[in-house]
Amino acid sequence: MTTASGLGIGGELRRLCDGTLGWLGRHLDHFDPFTADRPAPGPAGRESGGAHRPAKAALELALLTHCWTRLDAGADPRRAEATARVRAIWRHPGLPRLLAADPRAAAQYRLACAALAPTGTDDAPFRADLARLTPADLSPAGRSPYQRLELRYYADKAGVAHSVEPYADLAERNVLVELPATALARAARRDRRRPDAARPDVARSAAGRPAAGPDEPPVTVPEAYALTHSSFYLSDFARTGPGLPEGAVADAAALVARLLDHCVRHDWWDLAAELVMTQVCLGLDAPGTPEGAAAVECLARAQRPDGSVPGRSAATRAGAADPPAGYFAKAYHTTLVTALMTLLLGAEGAA
Repeated sequence: MTTASGLGIGGELRRLCDGTLGWLGRHLDHFDPFTADRPAPGPAGRESGGAHRPAKAALELALLTHCWTRLDAGADPRRAEATARVRAIWRHPGLPRLLAADPRAAAQYRLACAALAPTGTDDAPFRADLARLTPADLSPAGRSPYQRLELRYYADKAGVAHSVEPYADLAERNVLVELPATALARAARRDRRRPDAARPDVARSAAGRPAAGPDEPPVTVPEAYALTHSSFYLSDFARTGPGLPEGAVADAAALVARLLDHCVRHDWWDLAAELVMTQVCLGLDAPGTPEGAAAVECLARAQRPDGSVPGRSAATRAGAADPPAGYFAKAYHTTLVTALMTLLLGAEGAA
């Protein structure tokens, strides 16, 4: 498929992959909360100045290296360097304190830390903190179906016993199954309220509906991220099928297409990358779909010459006036998610 740059989708993906992985590799010190020249985290787990949450950034880097290693355990020096940095962070005696800095996230961070731990950390200090998890931390009580899925995913990978229902039961009640019908009903109600809905000159989505306005995504922001993350957990980041009931994949794919259409039109970069990953997790040929290809082109346009994607969206992007720490805080998440997207699509090993 030809793109505006002339590279084609494969070329765009390789450029995105090389650029994002290169930028991340040059900024590993920013992911390391224990680098000597970094400010110490404050009581809420943030650096002085509130630039970003260092525990979350370290866990995201660990997720990238965890998935990258499973996809390609070869001798890529970029992966080896990033994994070595994660291993050093995970072995640091200060990590348990960092994970506990935000009490609301402490239990989930401890589970994710153990689940994503690289080799060589079996005797690391953070392991003792798993014993601090209480029955309430590992219980499905009071959690939404999505939250129960997230708990089960990380607890299983960490080897920690829990009482969450099986994946098949979680899949039946997941947003991937329930949200498509809800979104269609909302869209129908919204379309009926629009006086111009029948006009032929009104912009329309790929599904043929009047295009949503700036404030009208097909679902809410929390729902959108629950949708993408559910696909990651149910499929273990595309290592297995999502296990959805019959017919649910097609409905979920249609909603993902509508969301991608919205994200591309509004330059919502991090969600666009996550939705392309969701297409992969649902078993689709993401770059072969019009929406997936458009999302790849959108991310390619957003990528800076240094390889980074400068923010979650065009509206919140980092600017030239941002100091290095501020730029990293705005850019690292979307750059990392885009890198993971390209790895799931096989761009790293593409010829």
